[in-house]
Amino acid sequence: MNMDYENVMEEIVSPLVNILMMGPDYPTFCKCKKCRNDIIALSLNSLPGHYVTTEEGRIRVFEQLNTEENRKWINKRIIMAIHTVGKYPKH
Repeated sequence: MNMDYENVMEEIVSPLVNILMMGPDYPTFCKCKKCRNDIIALSLNSLPGHYVTTEEGRIRVFEQLNTEENRKWINKRIIMAIHTVGKYPKH
């Protein structure tokens, strides 16, 4: 993989947003691309960035961040973002 830089946190947050939005807890929330992107952006703004410049660095940081404990911590920020975007949608 050829990259200049990448935020590994984004790689973790994006699929977690998809999983949470498709789950049974949020059946009435809008799932359009705009709302999904707003949720991802708001979540990432509340989480520390973890930028890497190599594939080896990406793998190492991904493994460090992608633990059950960290996913719970990340999910809390995503859930807050889902509720915020749901309350104040931009469309």
